[in-house]
Amino acid sequence: MPRLTADALELAYGDRVVAPRLTLDIPDGAFTAVVGANACGKSTLLKALVRLLTPNSGTVRWDGEDLHALRPKTVARRLGFLPQGLTAPENTLVRQLVARGRYPHQSLLATWSPADEQAVADAMAAAGVAELAERRVEELSGGQRQRVWVAMVLAQETPYLLLDEPTTFLDLAHQYQLLRLLARLRDEGRTVVAVLHDLNQACRFADHLVAMRGGRVVAQGAPADIVDAALVEAVFDLECVVVPDPVTGTPMVVPHA
Repeated sequence: MPRLTADALELAYGDRVVAPRLTLDIPDGAFTAVVGANACGKSTLLKALVRLLTPNSGTVRWDGEDLHALRPKTVARRLGFLPQGLTAPENTLVRQLVARGRYPHQSLLATWSPADEQAVADAMAAAGVAELAERRVEELSGGQRQRVWVAMVLAQETPYLLLDEPTTFLDLAHQYQLLRLLARLRDEGRTVVAVLHDLNQACRFADHLVAMRGGRVVAQGAPADIVDAALVEAVFDLECVVVPDPVTGTPMVVPHA
């Protein structure tokens, strides 16, 4: 059985139901990309999977146990989450913000350890922000700040990483750098779930796609198995042809002129 599952979730904000009955298993050890048009429920799904949003009905489970029954630090040691629109406190240095990722591993009696220091250093190096360690976060560009937030989640050292639009604000080179990093983490045994807007990037780097529309899963599976012109039109209302990517051979969407 997959470790992280969602069963018959009704997700809503007040009286507005976003997902009426959503069931999904997250494949272990895979890079899952969640794709779909704006406001289809992608971010809402991720919030439910990390229990930032309580379902009206249905259950999110970790190893068969209701996720809401677990202690907060237990969840935070298993699921690392990067939401959208984060803001750091003023005068916070990059290394201080990244160090906050170690919170789930701290206790009232524990002191900052060499292992904590190494985890922060490794996370900053992986996210490409080591040279920014002594800079204030508010001084950075949007793309630099995004990479710092990614480093904070990496410092958490969780077996599962869930990221909501992690390529936001990143230039093209840094988008691919981050996606390669996520694919490498998958290859090293982590489970990665990311909301991505670029379907071609999702097809190139993820090995499992979840395509959503109207709060429902329209299709899921390997990109080569599910991505065709009919799916793209059903999910995005976009007429296109789907051809092999000339570099990877994965599906590549080419919109009609």
